[in-house]
Amino acid sequence: MLAIWANQLNHGTPIKHIQGKSSKVQSFVSLYASVALLLDVFILLGFTISGFCEEVGMASIPLGFEVSGFDKTTAWVSQNGIFAFGFLEGGYLTSINDDNNDGVYVGIRYNLGNKVANLPVWTVGGGLRVSDNSTFRLSEDGRLVLFENTNGLILWSSNTSELGVQKASLLDNGNLVLLNSQDEVVWQSFNSPTSSLLPGQSFHFPQSLRAPSTKSISSYYNFVIRPSGELALVWESNVTYWKSGGALSSPSPISTKAARFGSDGILGVFDVTNKSIWSITSKDFQDSSVSLRHLRIDTDGNLRIYSWFNELKTWKVGWQAVANQCDVFGSCGLYSLCGFNASGPVCNCLHEGTIDGGSGSTGSDFSISGCKKLVDLSNCKMRTSMMVLKHTVLYGLYPPHDFDVMLNENNCKAYCSNDTSCIAATSKNDGSGLCTVKRTSFISGYNDPSLAAVSFLKVCLVPQAVSARNANPQGEGRANPLLSGRIIAHASADKFVTALGLIGFATALVTLTLEILVWFVYHRRKDTAITRIPFDKDARKNPQYSALVRLSFEEIKELTSDFATQLGPSIFQGILPNQTPIIVKSLIDVVVSEKDFRAAVSILGGTHHRNLVAVKGFCCDQKYKFLIYEFVPCGSLDKWLFDSERNTNELHLQERLDIALGVARGLAYLHLECQSCVAHGNLKLENVMLDQNLVPKLMDFGLQGIFQEEASSSSESASERDIYKFGHMLLQIARVKRDPPLNEDVNHLISEIVETQRLEGREGYESVERVVRIALWCVQTQPFLRPSIGEVVKVLEGTLSVDRPPSSFAFRSGQQIVAEEHNEIQELP
Repeated sequence: MLAIWANQLNHGTPIKHIQGKSSKVQSFVSLYASVALLLDVFILLGFTISGFCEEVGMASIPLGFEVSGFDKTTAWVSQNGIFAFGFLEGGYLTSINDDNNDGVYVGIRYNLGNKVANLPVWTVGGGLRVSDNSTFRLSEDGRLVLFENTNGLILWSSNTSELGVQKASLLDNGNLVLLNSQDEVVWQSFNSPTSSLLPGQSFHFPQSLRAPSTKSISSYYNFVIRPSGELALVWESNVTYWKSGGALSSPSPISTKAARFGSDGILGVFDVTNKSIWSITSKDFQDSSVSLRHLRIDTDGNLRIYSWFNELKTWKVGWQAVANQCDVFGSCGLYSLCGFNASGPVCNCLHEGTIDGGSGSTGSDFSISGCKKLVDLSNCKMRTSMMVLKHTVLYGLYPPHDFDVMLNENNCKAYCSNDTSCIAATSKNDGSGLCTVKRTSFISGYNDPSLAAVSFLKVCLVPQAVSARNANPQGEGRANPLLSGRIIAHASADKFVTALGLIGFATALVTLTLEILVWFVYHRRKDTAITRIPFDKDARKNPQYSALVRLSFEEIKELTSDFATQLGPSIFQGILPNQTPIIVKSLIDVVVSEKDFRAAVSILGGTHHRNLVAVKGFCCDQKYKFLIYEFVPCGSLDKWLFDSERNTNELHLQERLDIALGVARGLAYLHLECQSCVAHGNLKLENVMLDQNLVPKLMDFGLQGIFQEEASSSSESASERDIYKFGHMLLQIARVKRDPPLNEDVNHLISEIVETQRLEGREGYESVERVVRIALWCVQTQPFLRPSIGEVVKVLEGTLSVDRPPSSFAFRSGQQIVAEEHNEIQELP
């Protein structure tokens, strides 16, 4: 303020009234102005170097201005003090307490005095998560850029270097704008909404609002406007669970002007003549005590209008699109049911009790993920049965495509019971005769006492104990005393005959036992492996036989014909007595007690998945330790991709992508579905085996994490390193090249793969783009930017979309990759 007043003295009207005064007065004014200007420069430089030291109330910032992520307590505020821009903690984005909010965000929030009230209204990159060691800058070339301080990696840019930008302003309506030398707006945040609309902000096709997400993968929930003018809430692009009315019957590209949210609490859709097509009004419309409003899609997938009551210092919901939160698709997450109790909507697990969930009316995170997955029906030891869930509707989440047939309730249950691909079914009792069949294990649903529906969930049949027969059943009379003497006489004779028979039987049994013992001792040395290894009998009785067998070193030598056939470093081929081929892997470098070794091996032996090489047995001698795996006939994936003797086009792109999906599913099983997370630890092409149907199977999983001490002091966890290596492998599989694509962007990589494969059609291009995007997210140098393996699987399946990764990315050094690729256990001496 001093500088502004002094500037007016020097350059404005007041200086004219001072002219003619004494030179002392003029000298004082000049000195005062100089000091004030110097203070302004000093303050600005202080902000530029170290970030905000307090809330800064200036309307514009110049080129070169920057703020650091280390200071999240203060921000640059709009002139009216209502909005603030800066680095935000994760809780700001979701408005919930989330223990997994690693990283921070950059964006605009309210500046209303406390964290709960300071809801975000716009975020850079739609909620891009970054580390504290990041900086946001208005660069000298006119771009807003967000970058990592350690390596200068640009995470986001406004791409405005050619527009003559001179400054940036945070307007009183919450709009962040870039201005040129004529103060014309050349870029604004209102044109790229994220999760909220502010009063006066327009919303037009093909824009969308996306529910906040705390991870690099996009949220499932979107709020969209269609060319017809219809507003809709959708799960991905597959399921519409709410839509507005009043859509144009014959829309054209210019029929609908836009949707617009007003400060009075009205959300409306208007045509090109500004005629209202459809509108809704907040229940506090024209309430004078409401000072602020905004429209927001929350993490629970519901769309709400929030109103700020200044006297109460709180936000209240004035309207929400889906009145019944259970009507939001997937509201409670996987394996869960949405229901109600006295306090409102609650989430229940399909197999367990109630899980605490937030109230849908407040916009908190209502979805859950704490329910156990459905049992793998293929592993049922007995037949399956149908669990009956009354007043319940079930539906499949991934993919959300259910199959409808016209059957009554009993026939619907029988249909699902007899169909091996059916996981669950819902029969409508509303007179429609509709039976909806779900053929995915990713199930969710909702229940209500008023629902005219019953659902059936297929589960493993649990055997019940059979009651023992009564030895003296009721109704039998007492013995006749007249017959007791005769009975006793006959009993004595019977006992004598029985005794003679027992003596003869015992003599024969002893003789036979001695003969068997002699035969056993005689053949023991010759048939050691056959008698000690129960693979033959048990495997034929039960193909799913999985008991681990312990063998001696001598037996290992016999099964491998004294290690005659070597398949790779420390890997040998063997054959069981039933002629089943196996792989024997030597673990020379393992130094661990027998107790710990057996405990670790039991973890590996407890894994059962289509995309894992099955562990069959082990050897734990003082000097030698081995693992026995099933034999996979077609060798490792690296030979299929890079063996010069093979045709490089032998595996088509879709076949390679199917293999990549199988690898991801196997890794997801290890990370998410085992009793405790098992990191692979040595993920590379050489450890991906292919069977006769080109089904990939992971080998060597869990060895480094279980048997060996961590060799790296990195902050990465073992599972995070698995994600990085899988991203590197995914690029190798897609490109059929070993070398990482350093300094190449997404478009270049997609074009390279498309050109190589000569893809035709949009569908093929989109699948390549999806694979490249998720691969580049996986190889981000910052572990917290990488997705989880569960998210990777959904992206590769096509059931989850993925944002563009940062404009550039960085691999580990080439030497480090080479070292990791060739870090193998030395051969058996």
